[in-house]
Amino acid sequence: MNNNIELNEQIEKAKSVFGLQTFRASQEDIIRGVLSGKHTMVIMPTGMGKSICYQIPAIVSDGLTIVLSPLIALMQDQTQKLKSLHIDAAYINSSLSKSQRLQCYKNLKNGKYKILYVAPERFRKREFLEALEDRKISLLAIDEAHCISQWGHDFRPDYTKIKSFRKKLGNPVTLALTATATKDVQTDIIQQIGIPEEEFTIYNEGICRPNLHLSVKTFVDESMKFSSIMKEMAKQDHNTIVYFNLIKNLEKFSHLLDTHKIRHSVYHGKLAPEQRRKTQNHFLKSDKVIMLSTNAFGMGIDKPDIRSIFHAEIPASLEAYYQEIGRAGRDGLPSECILFYNEDDLAVLMDFIEWRNPDEKFMATVYSVLKNLAEKLKSLSYDELQEKVVYKNRGDQRLQTVLNLFNRYGVTSGDPERHSLALLKELPDELTSKKYLDFKKKNSQLRLYQMLQYVKSEKCRREFVYEYFNANLKQCNNCDFCDTN
Repeated sequence: MNNNIELNEQIEKAKSVFGLQTFRASQEDIIRGVLSGKHTMVIMPTGMGKSICYQIPAIVSDGLTIVLSPLIALMQDQTQKLKSLHIDAAYINSSLSKSQRLQCYKNLKNGKYKILYVAPERFRKREFLEALEDRKISLLAIDEAHCISQWGHDFRPDYTKIKSFRKKLGNPVTLALTATATKDVQTDIIQQIGIPEEEFTIYNEGICRPNLHLSVKTFVDESMKFSSIMKEMAKQDHNTIVYFNLIKNLEKFSHLLDTHKIRHSVYHGKLAPEQRRKTQNHFLKSDKVIMLSTNAFGMGIDKPDIRSIFHAEIPASLEAYYQEIGRAGRDGLPSECILFYNEDDLAVLMDFIEWRNPDEKFMATVYSVLKNLAEKLKSLSYDELQEKVVYKNRGDQRLQTVLNLFNRYGVTSGDPERHSLALLKELPDELTSKKYLDFKKKNSQLRLYQMLQYVKSEKCRREFVYEYFNANLKQCNNCDFCDTN
C-alpha cells in the first residue's frame, strides 16, 4: 500500500462497490489507518456504518479478513449483502449443518473468501484452526468489542482469548468496533487484546444519534403505563419495537392489543426457533409492524426505518438501553425513544440481578448434578433438570444463567431443549470464586442504579448518557428535558 495513487483508486473502486458517494464522519480516516497497519478502536453509534470500516479494507487488501461477532443474525445478514455485491464472503457458526461447516473449512483451506464471519467460540475447533494454517490474515475485526471486557454489559469469556487468537493468526492488524464502551471498558478491551495502548488509534464518534428523541414517562401503576403506550402507538403508525423484561407482561400487553384489534407480532425466548425466524423475517420485510419483544430481539437486525423504540419496563443498564434505542432511525429521520417506568419494574430487575448472579454454591450444585447424571443428561428437558436443582420454585431462573455461563466458559456444550447438553470440563476458577461473583453482582446492581438515575434525572437525557460513556456532547435539543427548557 505504498503507492498512494493506487490506494486512492482502490478505495474509490471499493466505495462504488458499496454504492457510497461519500464517507460518514471518520470512516475514511479509519479505513486508511487500518490499511496502513494501524491497530484501531472505533466507538460509533449503532447504524452509523461501522461495518464499512472493515469491509472496504477487506476487499482492498490481498489477504483474508476475519470478523469476530457474537451475533448469528448479523453474520448471516452481512454475508448475504456482501454476496449480493459479488464479494466472496462466508460465515461459520452453529446454524450450519456439519456437512456445510466441513465444506466451509475446505473452501477456507483452498483460498476462498475475502471476509469470514465467525464467533470467538470457533477458535476452540481444531478443524477451523487447521483450515487457517496457510492463509494470510490481513485484518482481524472484532465486532461488538465490549464483549471482550468483563465490565462490558454483554461479556463473553471466549472474547478474552483474543490475544491467543491473534498469535495463532500471525498477529494481524486489529480493528475493535463497538457502539458502547465507557473509559474503563475501552482500557480493558485493549489490555485483553494484548496490544500496547499507545499502539492503538481510538476514534470516538459519540453516543446517541441526534435524530433520536429521548424521553421518560413515569406512572404509578401498570394499567396507566399500558394505556400511555397504546396512545403513543396510535400517534406513530410506523415500525415500532416495544421491549419488555418479563414474557408474562409482554403476553399481557399482547392480549390488550388483541382486545383493541391492533395487529402486532411477539418475539421471546420461549418461542420455537422456527417461529422466531419467521417473526424476524416478517419484521424485516414488512412496514408498519408493531413488535413486542424481550431483549432477545434486535441483535444484528438492520432495518433502517424503525421509527419508535418503546421500553415498557426499565432496562438493566444504560449500555443495554443504548444498544436497544440504537435500532431506531438508522435512516437518519426523526425517531422516538420513550422509556415508560413505574416502580414495580425495579423489583423485577432486582430479582433478575439475583437470578443472573448465582453464588458459587449454586454453581457447584448445578455442576455436581450434571456430573452425577452422566449419560442421562441428554435425555432430560430443561424443566426436568430445573426440578433437580431449584426444587419447588419454577420461577427461579438461576439455572438458565448457570447453563449460559457453563456454555460460554466451555464447561458444557449443547442445551437441554435440544437434548444435546454435555459436560466437557471442570469449573474454571471464576465460577467458584466468591470474591469474583460478589463483585460481579455488585457491578450489576451499580448499573441498575445508574439506569434508575437516568430515569429520575432532571437534566438533559443526552448529557446524562454522554457523561456515563465519557463522551463530549456538543448539543442535544432533542429530549424531553430540552423540549421544556
